[in-house]
Amino acid sequence: MNIPSVLGIVGTLLGLVRAVPQLVRLLRAREAFGVSVDTTATSTIVSIAWVVYAILTNQPYVCLSTAPTAVIFGISTFVALRFGRLVREFKIAPVWGAVLLLTGLLGGVAGLGLVLSISVLISNLPQLWVAYHEGNLEDLSLGTWLLCTCDGLVWASYALLMHDTSILFYGIFQFATSASITALKLAHSAKVSLKD
Repeated sequence: MNIPSVLGIVGTLLGLVRAVPQLVRLLRAREAFGVSVDTTATSTIVSIAWVVYAILTNQPYVCLSTAPTAVIFGISTFVALRFGRLVREFKIAPVWGAVLLLTGLLGGVAGLGLVLSISVLISNLPQLWVAYHEGNLEDLSLGTWLLCTCDGLVWASYALLMHDTSILFYGIFQFATSASITALKLAHSAKVSLKD
């Protein structure tokens, strides 16, 4: 087994589980403080687009990683709406869904790959915004964002070996935004601990 295959397997496993801690936390807390429903919805749309890209470029690890993630982020979106987030918070998700669809139809695989390379940045920015501006991050899952940080590192490494620029930029942006969200959650947790 070669190194890209190992990284692909690790990335697939991370993709299978990275969204689960957030969903579990939402279901247990029955509240959604600090969770961006725009990020969960955009992540659902982006994951579906990655599945299409993976099928078209014959990259089964990417497909296996992103298909379950789409389902889990989709469920998380509905659960977050059920537990307090509002539909009016959707600002990026519908626009980015249209961008991905049009790019895929007009630009084919190359166009879709180009736009997907920045999609994680687009999908994670609302969560970064909410994590920075909301005072209560109680229901934001540290586990999900730690796994997303690792996910970025693994896929960036995979992309370097496979010479796939779209996945490389995904990895870089995933790492940078997820690490920032993780840092904000840790700072919030430390602040809460000091108050107690």
